[in-house]
Amino acid sequence: MRLIVALVLILVVLLAAGAAAGFLWYSIEKPFGAIPAEGVFVQIPHGASRRAAAHILKENGVIRSATAFEIYARRHPKRTPVAGEYFFDHPMTGKEVFWKLASGEVYFQPFTVREGDTIYDIAQNLEAEKLVKAADFLKAAGDPALVREFSPTAKSLEGFLFPATYSLPHHVTANDLAALMVRKFREAMQKIAPDKLDPLIPGTPLYSVITLASLVESETPKPEERPLVAGVYTNRLRKGMLLQCDPTVIYALKQEDQYKPPLTLKDLRHDSPYNTYVHSGLPPGPIGNPGETAIRAALAPAPTDFLYFVANTQGGHFFAATLAEHNKNVAKYHRLLNGEPADPPATEAHHAHAGPAHKGKR
Repeated sequence: MRLIVALVLILVVLLAAGAAAGFLWYSIEKPFGAIPAEGVFVQIPHGASRRAAAHILKENGVIRSATAFEIYARRHPKRTPVAGEYFFDHPMTGKEVFWKLASGEVYFQPFTVREGDTIYDIAQNLEAEKLVKAADFLKAAGDPALVREFSPTAKSLEGFLFPATYSLPHHVTANDLAALMVRKFREAMQKIAPDKLDPLIPGTPLYSVITLASLVESETPKPEERPLVAGVYTNRLRKGMLLQCDPTVIYALKQEDQYKPPLTLKDLRHDSPYNTYVHSGLPPGPIGNPGETAIRAALAPAPTDFLYFVANTQGGHFFAATLAEHNKNVAKYHRLLNGEPADPPATEAHHAHAGPAHKGKR
């Protein structure tokens, strides 16, 4: 009788062990279907053990069994969960969840600051992508404290939010974003011209360089033209000529929420310190955030006699050293707009009239 009881107990233990082993295998090898339609974000804190990570995942409905996950994790002692925020949008096996954490596949949302974007553009794009409210970002970008060390005269972070694609976590603050973009700017300048980050070194202040670079960035999308545009503006500054940069007018109008394209002659007379049709010299600060090519152009403008440029309808510009040459280029621009050849027939060339001279792209 005792032998039978012992055999039954052994059988029960074996069945229980088999059931437990089967459950552990099932928990690791089969997807767990508790993921809601909107997905689940799970934060694994720094220093979390395998056991702690397993319980966090179980509490969030990502895995079927914390015990099974921990046992599987301990079979891979050289791989541990990487801290960060993870996103789960479909059922996964316990094994897949472990390797997602062990590989550090932390959730990031890409966000791109394009070359020439203003703080207003960035703020609007952040809100459109539901990352940060526009007003919050504008408040953060309006405080120049982050750049005071290397640009003590800066009035805001305009110009120092470096164009790049950023990988952002699910929860990010406006201040964190501004700091990240300024850090990227500093890293870029360490490569481009590290001496400019020290305001005590003689030479053109960084703020003036970035202001000029922002004008260059706004005027042409062609990298090969940027040193020429920088050369034109440098020449005009030396001669005391108005820069007459259309984008400065647009920026001034946007600051006051008055911009309605296209620009008009009335707009060009708009009274703002940023309007380079009215005020001489550089505007009081950058009108956007320039990229590396524009910054390099502002640091090393092309040696040229050019004082004027006008659009060529193909994304580039016609450049000229004299007003007479510029007037001819303006006439070319208007003919191209009308679908005519750039140069008039020889019989008409003598009578061609260029119209009002205009330095900008329009």
